[in-house]
Amino acid sequence: MTTYARRLGLFSGTMAVVGGIIGGGIFRTPAVVAERVGSAGLALGAWLLGGVVALIGAFCYGELGQRRPRAGGGYVYLRETWGPLPAFLYGWTLLLVIATGAIAAVAVTFANYALALAGLPQRLTVPVAVGAIVLVSGINYVGVRPAAVTQNIFTILKLAALAALIGAALFTVTSAVPYRLLPPPSAPVGLWGVVVSVGAALVPILFTYGGWQQTNFIAEEIIDAERNLPRALVTGVAGVVVVYVLANVAYLRVLGPAGLAASTAPAADVMRALLGPAGGTLIAAGIAVSTFGFLNLVILVTPRVLQAMAADGVFFPRLAELHPVHRTPAAAILVQAGWAVVLTVSGTFGQLVDYVAFGDWIFFGLTVAGLFIYRARDKTGGYPAPAGAFRVPGYPWTPGLFVLAAGYVVASSVGANPRNAAIGTGLILLGVPLYYYWRGQLGERSV
Repeated sequence: MTTYARRLGLFSGTMAVVGGIIGGGIFRTPAVVAERVGSAGLALGAWLLGGVVALIGAFCYGELGQRRPRAGGGYVYLRETWGPLPAFLYGWTLLLVIATGAIAAVAVTFANYALALAGLPQRLTVPVAVGAIVLVSGINYVGVRPAAVTQNIFTILKLAALAALIGAALFTVTSAVPYRLLPPPSAPVGLWGVVVSVGAALVPILFTYGGWQQTNFIAEEIIDAERNLPRALVTGVAGVVVVYVLANVAYLRVLGPAGLAASTAPAADVMRALLGPAGGTLIAAGIAVSTFGFLNLVILVTPRVLQAMAADGVFFPRLAELHPVHRTPAAAILVQAGWAVVLTVSGTFGQLVDYVAFGDWIFFGLTVAGLFIYRARDKTGGYPAPAGAFRVPGYPWTPGLFVLAAGYVVASSVGANPRNAAIGTGLILLGVPLYYYWRGQLGERSV
């Protein structure tokens, strides 16, 4: 039987973590955060707080990965702690919208920037986006190593783009920019006002920090995953926290709190203010590179979940097989690419992602809460942690804090748009009859 090949080292794992987090959010979200908190200090504090939550999540997923270094990551943990139905709903939601919708959205963003840089008409956006999906899926089809090399190159390039942004802002003498003439945004009043405003800012911040968990999907292809996966998660997330905080310092230094809050494209505004039109072109190239790297990461990791579902007998049996030569989930890659192309061509991906974005954090919270179940089983079964095993520091408080943060994101998303949340819940629950259908098929095949 063909199995996954362990070909990814610590560096590739770390680049996967970084690449899974840094997409296009850091180039836009800081403006939303500044508008919600109203001051530079609170903005930076909110980004640091979000970074702490993300780092706790990385520690939690590090322990989960050390316990079960299996392809499929969160799907496997959910299945073993909460049961096969929640795990199936997670995989179903990834395929239906979360992963494929993200692929479509990021491919379109890449196409927009690439066309603008090339001076080509925007009417080519959909063909270029589809071409990017097909190209990257092809790279991933022929092996995890080519996919990882692609990921490493584009992650380094996106870090270089952010470094250029940060360096230009922190080490260039700036004159007054028009944004500095704006009145400061209204700052929250009193302790409760600060709590509410920072809480509101945490929702987009935590979405911008999300993505590190995807590296667990490829655990079976990481060399010495029990040691290297936790190291990659913690190192990668910690590095991104530093980069994100410095990027916000750069935005605030050049634009000020009022300018940042008023900006619709803060990264471009900063670079144009410092370097003129050439700066705008440079950051546009950086965003194109960043989105392409993120596209590759999602296409790389998600088919491992579909393959794990099929191996459990709750999805198309063909998807359980690995390519005999490339040792990749080739059929799952093709299914994912096909549906992502449909979403891209139809233009429905944006609304669908809005519907179920909160669902990702439901599964986030459930997955980390599964640590309590694993630990309880260890205790009742008398299974002490092996010597040198990675464990979450500060347990049970740290995973408890992450679960509360996940619950807050879900509640805030539902409160902000109950209609979208209701539709999203319906889309997620569409997986229930499909699960029982596949379970029935499994029973028939086993007779």
